[in-house]
Formats: sequence, structure tokens, C-alpha cells
Amino acid sequence: MSNEMNDDDFAALRRIEVPEPSAAARQRAFAASMTAFEAAKTSDVKKSAPATQGSGWGARLKSIVSQMKGQWIMDTRIPLGTAVVALLLLPLGYQLYSTTAMTRPDLKQVVVPPVTPPQQQVEVAAPKEAAKTDDGVSKPAPVTPQQAQAKDVSGAVAQQPVVAPEPRPELALGREAAPVDALADQVAGNAATAAAPSADLRMQAPAGGIMMESDSFAAPAPMPSMTVAPTATMPSGDEFAHFEESPLKVVATDPVSTFSIDVDTASYSYVRRMLEDGYVPEPDAVRLEEMINYFPYNYAGPDSAGAPFKASMGVIPTPWNPKTQLLEIGIKGYVPPVSEDKASNLVFLIDTSGSMDEPDKLPLLKRAFALLVDQLSGNDTVSIVVYAGSAGVVLEPTKATDKTKILAALDNLSAGGSTAGAEGIDLAYQLAEQHKVDGGINRVILATDGDFNVGIDDPADLTTFIKSKRDEGISLSVLGFGRGNLDDATMQALAQNGNGNASYISSFKEAQKVLVAEGGSTLQTIAQDVKLQVEFNPAVVSEYRLVGYETRALNREDFNNDAVDAGDIGAGHTVTAIYEITPVGAGLVDPLRYGSKPVTDPGAAVATTDAGSQEIAFLKMRYKLPNEKVSQLIEQPVTPSVVYADAAKASDDMRFAAAVAAFGQKLKGSNYGDMSWEAIKALAQGARGTDESGYRAEFVQLIDTAKLLKP
Repeated sequence: MSNEMNDDDFAALRRIEVPEPSAAARQRAFAASMTAFEAAKTSDVKKSAPATQGSGWGARLKSIVSQMKGQWIMDTRIPLGTAVVALLLLPLGYQLYSTTAMTRPDLKQVVVPPVTPPQQQVEVAAPKEAAKTDDGVSKPAPVTPQQAQAKDVSGAVAQQPVVAPEPRPELALGREAAPVDALADQVAGNAATAAAPSADLRMQAPAGGIMMESDSFAAPAPMPSMTVAPTATMPSGDEFAHFEESPLKVVATDPVSTFSIDVDTASYSYVRRMLEDGYVPEPDAVRLEEMINYFPYNYAGPDSAGAPFKASMGVIPTPWNPKTQLLEIGIKGYVPPVSEDKASNLVFLIDTSGSMDEPDKLPLLKRAFALLVDQLSGNDTVSIVVYAGSAGVVLEPTKATDKTKILAALDNLSAGGSTAGAEGIDLAYQLAEQHKVDGGINRVILATDGDFNVGIDDPADLTTFIKSKRDEGISLSVLGFGRGNLDDATMQALAQNGNGNASYISSFKEAQKVLVAEGGSTLQTIAQDVKLQVEFNPAVVSEYRLVGYETRALNREDFNNDAVDAGDIGAGHTVTAIYEITPVGAGLVDPLRYGSKPVTDPGAAVATTDAGSQEIAFLKMRYKLPNEKVSQLIEQPVTPSVVYADAAKASDDMRFAAAVAAFGQKLKGSNYGDMSWEAIKALAQGARGTDESGYRAEFVQLIDTAKLLKP
């Protein structure tokens, strides 16, 4: 009989019904398992029982080498590694603890010079940043007079630095300890000179000159949480020309104001970057006219190039002084039609010294010039000259249509070496002269972070050289990049003498504004040596002051002297000038006892002059057309018809310009008038207008930043 099962057997098995599970059996199994579990918990069987799986410890593999089976290498390699790491970290941990913990150091002698009471001890903070040379090598930053000498409240100069006990016991006795402020600044990471700790935290040395640690405890270093946000000017390493704020003048004795126009915008761009980086710019960096002229205004322009610009005027109440008014003069340059494509001969003179090797310098510069090249046409040529260790002609004059060649030359530039010298400025002007375009644009564009060692060392000789080339029809513009090495004073002087403009490229967005959106006005000049002169009517105005333009002031006789240089206006440029004027009867200066005949009705809005006029002032504008030597004159009276009793009825442009003026005055600490940050913001917010570029909205946000940094 076969034991094999066939299909019928399997079918029979499938027909067998499975019995129902027994609840009693399941209950018995569960009870048995619980009994075994409780027994295991209360007995030592589990401790002595052999392992249920795997090999015993003696039989386990402990080595990666077969001949060393049974040894201890595998089981001990992790503990050994941990021990090695611990031995390496223990000294570092102890050093960190001993230098930062507020513990009493070992007894030792610290030699300090004797101090003469009752002078308060004030330490001088160590410099935080090292200045970078042209080749990128750091060198100690110069010590400012404020760091070299610190005065106590009585005015006496403190000669005694604070001496902290040495934090590390392995240092030899008697070695000079690091100042407390230096350690505090390292912890806080503050780039500026830190404020001195309060006197009660300082160690006072006995007159004998030897201080035992037992005499006084070390003052704890300030922690980062103790660092307060900067509320004062921070040293930046950048250089600015010093100037005094335009003073208040009396119309009876000084009725005429004369100045050169200014289309530069570098100040606003620099101030914005400083504020966005968390620092209050130094007062000389804030030039009010450049702050105001940074923004485009919708002034009415002239109809033809024959009259290259037109003036618009208005008088509104002063937002920061209810007793005065603001006379605003807006000038709009002629905008050539799109079909007019004037040929240009451009030479890029680029600083490639070692200090340019930072992301916001040469890399940004190359992208900025790439934007400009993209705007040029077949009528334009581009040359590139560099000065530094790699000085020379990088690109011979090349048609702008060959953009690949030009961009490749830019891309190959690298920073390195010192500016020891190359004749960069000579090479640039030689190329400009060789390919000069008659009737076109001939311009050298100097781009640098502040190193102007372009081949002519003496500043006076450099200025003279640039003036001579300007008279030959080749202008110069300057683009500034980066921070810490910016020589703004030289940048402004060269641009002014070169009949060009100075701009500060703080970001790629700013490069788009200067070289793309305003490319025509940056390159194409429509009027040269533009001067403004305003004569105020003493019967109506008692006092006045010009807001800004301190570095552009001219003598009264300079207005009619065509040999005196002045600013230029580019295509489509807008220029704004603001006077704060005081009506007769509301001035700060008392009238003269033995002066002219007094006004019978000081409260009258308009008085009559000897000439029978009811004018507030008289505006004169003098200019030269490009390549001409003789100036032309435009005259325009300021009449009561341009006076707005309510500023809300004036244009957005007038109110926004007033807001920028108020912002700049508050930021630099002006002596004339003051508004709260909230009032300035409300004025600017209400005058934004269409703001297609978004510059005004950005300015409103900048007010909030300034409020945080300078309450």
C-alpha cells in the first residue's frame, strides 16, 4: 500500500472542519506564562543561567587578526579611542576654563607702574581690526587719539592702564597681562572700540607698583549679552573730507548765495550700507545734497538740447520749524530721443591691488562693468587698463559688439600685489586720446576701493593732470567699492576736476541703478560748469541757509567767471537744491539799529522792494554747452505764486525731498532743526508717490534702521 497521498486525500483533508479554539486551554497557557514570569523576577536563576544564544565571552572574536583570536583588541578599541580624545581635549578645556571662568587665579605678583591718585584708571581698548595692505597682508590698525588717551570726568588724562591677572598659570611671573577690554571685545565680536568698563569693576593697583592677587580680584570679562547696540559713530577706516555745516546768513548783509550743482550720489549709497550693516556713519560721510539727489524726481524738463535744463520751484512750510519755509529748486536735464545714439569711447581703469580681493570689491566690480557693457552699441568702444602688480593694458580698444572678448577680459582679472606702480592713469588717457571720438563721449571710468596710486603720487599733480585732460575733452568718473579703505575725499576731488561724477557701488542693485537705469546720465553730459546763484529780497526774507552743498560753495564773483569750474549735468539728470528761509519778522538775528529803512509791516507775506518788485528771490543759472568755452545765462524770479501755505497741497517730490533733508540732518547731528524719526517717516511715507523703482520705499525702511541705531 502506497504511503503517497493523492488528490482525493488532499480534498478529504480540506473537508475536515477545524475545531473551535478552547477558551479554557488559552486561559491555562496564559496563567502558566505569568507564573513563570513572576518566578524569574524574584529568583537568581536569570543571573546564573547561561546565555540563550550566541557564544560565550571567551569564545567571541576579539581581533581582526586571526592569529590573535581570544585576545582583547576588538573589545577595547572603542574605550581606548575615547581615552585618547579625552586626553587631547582636557588641556584645551582647562585653558578655556581658566581664561573665561570667574575664578580666583593663583597667587602671583603682577608688576604695574605706580599711579598718581586721584586719577581714575581708564584702559585703552586694543584695536579690533588690522588694516589690510594692498597685497592682502594684515598690519596693525593705527591707534586713534581717542584710543591713545582717555580722560576722566575731571578732564585729567589717565596714564595708568588696567592690568588684568594672567589667566594661564604656565605664563611666567611678571609678564604683562592683556587688557580687560581686549578680551571683552574678542568675546563680543564688536568691530568698534569697546566702551571702558565701569570703575567699580576695575582693579586698583596700590601706589607701590606691586599688586598681589590677594589685594584685589580680577574683573570678569563682559559677556556678549553685555554688549549694547552701537548708538554712536563707529570708526570705519574710510576717509572723508571734513566740512562745516552751511551757516545761517542774514539777507541784509549777505543776500546772495552761489554754488556749483552736484549730481553725485555716493553719500547716500554709502550711508545706506553703513546703516544696513548696523553702524551709524560718521558725520562727514553724510552730504545732504547727495542724499537728496540720489532719488529721481518728476520735474518738468526742457523741450530741446538748446536749453539743456529747466528749473521748477516751490515754497512750502518747513516740517521741522514752523517759523521758516523751504524754497526748493528742482532742475531736470534734457533727455535725448532713443534714436540718438551718440558714439562713446570708454576706458575702464581698474584697481587690481591685493585689497580688492573681497566679494564686494573686484568680483562685484566685474559684474557691474558687465552690466554697462551689455548696454553699449556698435558705436561704442571699450578699453581696459589695470594698475597694481598686474598693471598694463588688458584690453585694447574693442568694439562693444564683441561682448564675448570684453567680458572674457573682465573675467580674467584677479586681485593681487601692491600698487607700487604702474603708469595706469597715463595708459588710460593714452588709449582714450588715440581713439577719441569727435562730438562723442570720451571718458575714463576709474574703479577702486580707495587706492589712487595710479602712477602719479602727488595729489596736486594728479589733479592738475586730470584737469588738463578734461580741457582736452576727456572726462573722468569714479566708482568706489567696498569698505575699510575707501578714500572718499580723493574720489570726490578727482570726479569734480574730471567733469565726471562719483558713485559708490555698494551692491549689485546699486550697480544696476548707476550703470543701467542711469547709464545715459552717467556717461552723456548735456551741460558743463553749471552754477546757481540766488539773490534774496531783504523786504521779504530776513535769513536763509543752503541745505547741503558745503563742498560746492562758490564766491559771488565766481558766478560770472567762466574759468571757474563747476558741476556737470548728464542726460535726464535731476538736481534739487533746498534753502531754509525765514520771513521778515521771524528771524533769529536782531535787526541793525543803524541799518536800512525797516519794513513797516513785518507780518506781510510779500513786501515791495525799491525796484517795485514783489519777488521772494531771483534765480540765475549759468552753464556751458559741451565743448564750448563761453557760458550762457538763464534767469527766473521766485514769486508768491509758487508758495504753498499747506505742504499737503505741494507735490510729492517737494515733500519727499524735505523728508530726505530732515533725515540727513538728524543723522549727522545738524545744528538747525530736528524732527522725530516717526515724523520723518510719516512725511516720507505720505510722499512716496508712484515709486516705480522702489527707492522711496527702501528709504522709509532705512528710517526705521536709523531709529534703532541712533535713538
